[in-house]
Amino acid sequence: MLYYALVFLVIALIAGVLGFGGIAGASAGIAQILFFLFLAFLVISLVVGFFRRT
Repeated sequence: MLYYALVFLVIALIAGVLGFGGIAGASAGIAQILFFLFLAFLVISLVVGFFRRT
């Protein structure tokens, strides 16, 4: 799942180097949102897994 966040991060870096500030900002924002969304899914999965074992 983090693959998509990394893809948008790479797009943001390349667009920033080439001078496309708007595209770089949008891609970095999408990568940040995806990262925190997947991080929340990880925490929820760990909590559910912990309660399932007990």
